[in-house]
Amino acid sequence: MAETAPASPRTRFAQNDDGVVVIIGSGAGGGTLAHELTRRGIRVVLFEAGKRLTLEDFSQVPGEAFAMLTWLDPRTQSGTWTVREDFPTLPSWTCKTVGGTTVHWTGACPRQQPWELRARTEYGDLPGTSLIDWPIAYEELEKYYDLAERRLVVTRRHGVPGLPASNKFKVMYAGAKALGYQRVHTGYMAINSQPADGRPPCLQMGFCVQGCKIGAKWSTLYTEIPRAEATGNLDLRAECMVTRIEHGPDGRVTGVVYRDPSGREQRQRARLVCVACNAVETARLLLLSESGKFPRGLANSSDQVGRNYCHHVGGFVWGCFDKPVHAWRGAVLAGVVEDETKNDPKRGFVGGYHLELAMLDLPSLPLAGLPYMWGRELAAVMEDYRNMSGMFICGEDLPRPDNRITLDPTVRDQYGLPVAHIHVDDHENDTAMRTHAQTQATRIFEAVGARRVVCSRATPATHNMCTARMSADPCDGVCNGWGQTHDVPNLFISDGSAFSTPGSANPTLTIVALALRQADYIERQMSARSI
Repeated sequence: MAETAPASPRTRFAQNDDGVVVIIGSGAGGGTLAHELTRRGIRVVLFEAGKRLTLEDFSQVPGEAFAMLTWLDPRTQSGTWTVREDFPTLPSWTCKTVGGTTVHWTGACPRQQPWELRARTEYGDLPGTSLIDWPIAYEELEKYYDLAERRLVVTRRHGVPGLPASNKFKVMYAGAKALGYQRVHTGYMAINSQPADGRPPCLQMGFCVQGCKIGAKWSTLYTEIPRAEATGNLDLRAECMVTRIEHGPDGRVTGVVYRDPSGREQRQRARLVCVACNAVETARLLLLSESGKFPRGLANSSDQVGRNYCHHVGGFVWGCFDKPVHAWRGAVLAGVVEDETKNDPKRGFVGGYHLELAMLDLPSLPLAGLPYMWGRELAAVMEDYRNMSGMFICGEDLPRPDNRITLDPTVRDQYGLPVAHIHVDDHENDTAMRTHAQTQATRIFEAVGARRVVCSRATPATHNMCTARMSADPCDGVCNGWGQTHDVPNLFISDGSAFSTPGSANPTLTIVALALRQADYIERQMSARSI
C-alpha cells in the first residue's frame, strides 16, 4: 500500500536560510517539482495551505470527503456563464490538502495535440479572444510526456495495459461504435491496471474523487512528496498558507510571508520561488504581492496576471435505460471517445473535445449534475439512478482577456485578505462546441436504447488554466517557455496557470511534464548561478 507519511524524522530548514527553493502548492506541479529538485540535492521548502491526510483518513461518504478535501475559502464570481447561477459559492472545485487536486482528480491523462500548441496560428484571429501560440515546440514537450507517463504509470502507454471495461464503458463503446466512432477505449489513466510503483491495482470501487483508499491512483501525496522527504532535502510545511511573495530593491524575490498552523505570520527567505497554487490562487497570490515596483501585482507589468482564464468547455450528459447499468462501479473516468479531438471548423467551431465517462454518487447527482432541475422532473431522473450512465464533455475553451481572476473589493478571507473573484463570459465558440458535444453524446446513448437523455449546464471549474501564461512576447503573458516570469528571473510559475492555451486534454499530465522540464532548467540555472 502507498505511503503517505515520512518514514524518517522531518527535515527543517531555517527561516532565514536564503539558499532554499520555496515551492507554494503541493499538487501535480509543486509536488512533482519538489521531488525533482530534492533528488538533485537542492533544498526545498514546500508550502501547503491544507492538512496532510493518509489513505486511512479518506472517506467514501461524499459529504465528508467534500468537506475534508475541498478548498472552501470563499470565492466570488460574475459573468454570463451558468455556473454563477447554479453554483454561486463554488465557481471552482479544487483541493486544499497535501497533494492538492491530485488527491481528488480522476486520473485521466490524455496528451495535448500538436496543433493545440499552435492555436493562434491554427484558428486565426478570432474576435473576442486572446489566442497565442505556445513558446515551446510540441517535439520538446513530447519528450517530457514520455517521462511523465512513465512516472505516473499511465495505462495504454509504454506497454502498460488498459483498465478493464466497466458497465458504463460498455454502454459508451457500443453507442459510439454504432455512430462510427473509431477511437474509443478505457483511456490513458494514472490508475494502476496492475501492481506498479509500489502501489496496488485498481479494485474498481469507484469513489475516485473522494481520495483513493488504496493508492492505486497516482497522487503526489503518496508518491512524489514522501520520496522527496526521503532525500533529506524537503521541508514540508502543511497548514501553512503563503499570503505574499516579497522582493528586494532589484525586483528579485527574496522570500515569502505565510501564516503558520496557529495563524501567526512568519517569513521564509528563498533563493527562488515557484508558484503552483492552482490557477485561481496562483493569480490571486501574485496580485496580493503588489508593491511600489509592481503596483499591479508581482510579475505583472504586462497586466496579464489573472487574465485569459480557461476552465474547459464542460458538462454532463446522462442516459437513462430500461435495465441496470450500476455506473457508480469502476474508475470514474476510465473511458473516452477521442474522434472529436480535432480541429474541423465545418462543425461550426474551432478546436476539439473529448467525450469521457463520468458518474456522480447518488447524493451529489442533484447537487452537482442537475442543480437546475426540481420537482417531479428531478425525481424521475433520480429514480433511474441504477439504470443511468454518464458522460462528461471536456473541450477547448478560448482565452479571453476579460475572463479573469481579480481581487474582490469587499469579501475577505480569514486573514483579512481579498478573496479571488472569477469572471467568465462564454465565447460563442464555446457555446457551439458544447451544443455539438451534447448532441453527439445524446446520439451515443440513444444508439443503445436510452429512453431519456438529460444534459447538464456548465459545472464548477476543475481544470483551471492560463492565468499566468507562457508567451514568447512579454507583452502577451507572464512567463517564458520555462515558466520563468518575464519580470522576475527567480520567480517561476509551476502549474496550469502557465498554459498558453488550454487545449482539450485534461491538464494534469501536461502540468507534470512541464514540471519535469522546469526542474531540468532550474538545476542548470542554479548550477550556472544565473538564478
